[in-house]
Amino acid sequence: MKKILHPAESRGTANFGWLQARYSFSFANYFNPERIQFGKLRVLNDDQVDPSMGFGKHPHKNMEIVTIPQSGALKHQDSMGNSGVIHSGDIQVMSAGSGVEHSEVNASPHEAVTLFQIWILPERENVSPRYNQKKIAPLLKDNTFSTIVKPKSEANEDELWIHQQAYFSIGKFSKQTETTYSLHNKSHGVYVFVIDGTILVDNETLNKRDAIGIWETNTISITAHKNSHVLLIEVPMN
Repeated sequence: MKKILHPAESRGTANFGWLQARYSFSFANYFNPERIQFGKLRVLNDDQVDPSMGFGKHPHKNMEIVTIPQSGALKHQDSMGNSGVIHSGDIQVMSAGSGVEHSEVNASPHEAVTLFQIWILPERENVSPRYNQKKIAPLLKDNTFSTIVKPKSEANEDELWIHQQAYFSIGKFSKQTETTYSLHNKSHGVYVFVIDGTILVDNETLNKRDAIGIWETNTISITAHKNSHVLLIEVPMN
């Protein structure tokens, strides 16, 4: 087993006035040659956007983009004709593929919105752009990890999927729980990101917004403390 620890305070930071950002990997003006990506996981941004502010229309290409608001709501519009609001408790999946333009603006004139935006490098380029979103709560089971995004080849028509052999799993733990996560492929790794609470992974204690990347193993044992909220992102490492 190999691992890399990313404490919350080690992330890159940016203050654009209307946007407060924390970068787990090199992004925008933050560059760290040791933090380019974790396997096919390229971006994990932890953003806070001021009321009525946001990202105007901008292009993306050949990237799988997952957005998970943590509080507030985000208004989305794109060149595929999609328009709507992504609320806290939702998850949005967009394949940029051959090219798409979109905007994301805080839907509230009064409250900030906080969100995670995650980019996964695709296994196929120039696919047709696509968009989907769902409520997260119905996809979860109590006190365990539930997979909410899968590779296209494994998902049915009602499930969220991306163009990569990657898996997003979320665990919400109302009580202290010992659990094991099994990787889908021996060439994969898992990026463990603590949204809230405290967990123990491979003798490492992780608190809110801490992360650890683990690879060259078949399983990962995790002890989640009461009221912990954890995101697992399993990706190919090469």
